[in-house]
Amino acid sequence: MKKHPLNRRIQLTGLALATGAALTAGAAQAQDKGSVHLAYVEWASEVASTNVVRAVLEQAGYEVDLTSLSAAAMWQSVATGDADAIVAAWLPTTHADYMERVGDEVVNLGVNLDGTRLGLVVPAYSDVDSIAELDEHADAFNGKITGIDPGAGIMGLTEEVVETYELEEMEVQSGSGATMTAALESAIQNEEQIVVTGWTPHWMFARWDLKYLDDPENVYGGAEQIHTIARQGLEEDMPEAYAILDAFEWTPEQMGEVMLMNQADDADPYENAKQWVEENQDLVQEWLPES
Repeated sequence: MKKHPLNRRIQLTGLALATGAALTAGAAQAQDKGSVHLAYVEWASEVASTNVVRAVLEQAGYEVDLTSLSAAAMWQSVATGDADAIVAAWLPTTHADYMERVGDEVVNLGVNLDGTRLGLVVPAYSDVDSIAELDEHADAFNGKITGIDPGAGIMGLTEEVVETYELEEMEVQSGSGATMTAALESAIQNEEQIVVTGWTPHWMFARWDLKYLDDPENVYGGAEQIHTIARQGLEEDMPEAYAILDAFEWTPEQMGEVMLMNQADDADPYENAKQWVEENQDLVQEWLPES
């Protein structure tokens, strides 16, 4: 029997009220759980990780605020309690000074990403495998190492590489991260040789088949890790949020997926993070406390 239109309207109204009540309850739950304040530095890797953590905390019912700061200010904000946590601490080398200054005032929750690295990178099809071989193949590389901003730490190390390996036929060319990846893309499209300053995690490893050149003199140093740092008292104030931050851990490949999504035109890192979290619920559930 066909339902009367009035009954249909009553049913739809009831559904709308029920849905609205559920959304209101969810908002109240988030408000009850409180707001988590995350600080970060504007590096592609940290934009990716911080937004993913934001999406996960929101899934757990928290409100989340993000603040972009310089590296020094980011660390200081956690030490003073202005921020609840960061997932952007490069240790033991890159952020060693900050850790030395405020280490006693923060809580180190440990590694959230293992396998960071600096070095010279070439397309996987290149026959060159070591920095020590560059000079003899200088013509193939047009005598240049394509770098990034002249003030970046990796650029100073690359100048040291040129001296240490006595690369008399190679010159370091500065630019920016964008010009470096553009040059890399052009060379790969034409199957040409190119050597660039590179680091992991970076989205270029998700887009192209690349390899690091061996560094037998270890000028670039060993691998680092990215740590999660929380303010003192967070565990007592918001134990569930603290547990999520403590459990958060992923791989350079997973981070690279999000970083690559963020390279699209008009990309929204927050929306991309929410999409990635939705598509990787098996991993996300490992970060969430058991209910």
